[in-house]
Amino acid sequence: MKNILFISYDGMTDPLGQSQVIPYLKGITKFGYQFTILSCEKPERYQSHKNDVENLLKSFPIKWVPISYHKKPPVFSSVYDVMMLKRKAIQLHVTEKFEMVHTRPGVPALIGLWMKKRLGVKFLNDVREFYADSRVDGEMWNLNSFFYKKIYHYFKQKENEAVENSDGIVCLTHAAEKIITQWPQYKKQVPIKVIPCSVDLNVFDPEKIDATQKLKFKKELNINDEDFIISYLGSIGSWYLTGEMMRFFKIISDKIPASKFLFVSPNSHEIIMNEAIKFGLPGNKIIVKNAKRNEVPALLSFSKYSVFFIKPCYSKQSSSPTKHGEIMAMGIPVITNAGVGDIADIVEKYQSGIVMKDLNEKEFLSAANSMSEGIFFDKNAIRNGAKEYYNLDRAIEKYHEIYQKILE
Repeated sequence: MKNILFISYDGMTDPLGQSQVIPYLKGITKFGYQFTILSCEKPERYQSHKNDVENLLKSFPIKWVPISYHKKPPVFSSVYDVMMLKRKAIQLHVTEKFEMVHTRPGVPALIGLWMKKRLGVKFLNDVREFYADSRVDGEMWNLNSFFYKKIYHYFKQKENEAVENSDGIVCLTHAAEKIITQWPQYKKQVPIKVIPCSVDLNVFDPEKIDATQKLKFKKELNINDEDFIISYLGSIGSWYLTGEMMRFFKIISDKIPASKFLFVSPNSHEIIMNEAIKFGLPGNKIIVKNAKRNEVPALLSFSKYSVFFIKPCYSKQSSSPTKHGEIMAMGIPVITNAGVGDIADIVEKYQSGIVMKDLNEKEFLSAANSMSEGIFFDKNAIRNGAKEYYNLDRAIEKYHEIYQKILE
C-alpha cells in the first residue's frame, strides 16, 4: 500500500475534520493507500470527541497522530504549532517513509512545501482557500499593521512557492481553477482538479430523519406546525455577513408573521440575539441550537428555506461552503448572494434557490415577496442536484485520479 501523510490545521474532532477530511480518506483507502493524519486538536474538543474520531477510523488503514492546537498569544502560537508539526512530520517520515504529503492551505502547506524541498516527498497542494487573502478579507489580519503586513507577505510568498513546487493541485471551485492557472508560478504540466466540498448523502437524507429526535427538538425549541422556519447553518461573523442576514430576516418577519429564524450554530444565543436586537427582531423570533453533526439533518428539516450571505471578496472565489451541499442534500432551497465561488452557477443550474446580485433593500424585498407568495422549488430536484454536484463518491474518485497522476 502507498503511504500518505495528510496534514490538517483543523482538528479531526472539529466538524470540518469529520465532514471534509475523514470521509474522503476512508474512501481513498479502497484504492490501495494508507494514511497518517497529523492534525492540531483543540484540547476541549479533543477530550469530548476523541473516541468519536477513533471509532470512525478504527476499521480503516488510517493512523491518527493528534497534537495540541495553540490559540494564544496570536501569531506566536501559530509559529509554535508550525515547529511542532514539522518536528512530528520528520519523526513520522523516519518510520513511515511517506511517498506523498497531502496538505490543506496555510500552516500545513508550509510543512508540505518543506518536505518536498528538503526530503523529496511528493506534494499534493490542496488549495481549499486563498489563505493569506482570506485572513485579510475576514478582517483577521489588518494590513495597516506593519506586523500583519509582514505576515501576509510571508504567506503570499509561501503560497507562490507551494504552487511552483506542487506535484498536483486541488481546488474547490472552477473560479479558483481559472485564477490559479493564470498565476505565473503554475506549471501547465502539473495536474489540477476541481473537487468541491462534498456531502455525505447518507447522513444528509430527508428520508432518514429520526422522527423521535425531530419531535424532541420540536418541543425543546418551541417550534409549532404553523411556524415558517428560515434556517442558518454554521458560525457567524468574519466572512459571514450576519448583519445583512438579520436585516433580511426582519423584512421576512414583516412579510410573513409566522416566520422564525433557526440558527444551527456553535455561537452562543446571547451573541446571536445581540445581533438580532440591532435590527428590531424580538427574542421569540430567534432560535439557537448548537448541534452535533448527526443532529444537523433533523434540525435542518424544519426549514422552508435556508439562508447564508458571504462576503463577495477575492479570497471567496476559492470557497465551496460545506453548508451549501448539506442544505441541497436535504432538498431545501437556499437564499444566498453572488460573488462566492461557483455558488450562483450551481443554484441556477439546479434551480435550487434564490441568488441575490446585491445585498440591498430592493433584492431583500424581491426575495421576501417571492417567499410570501409561495414560490415553488422541487425538493427532489434539489436533492438530485446535490447528488450530482456534491457527491462524496465522485470526489473520492477525483482524488484517486490525481493521486495516481502524482505517484505513477
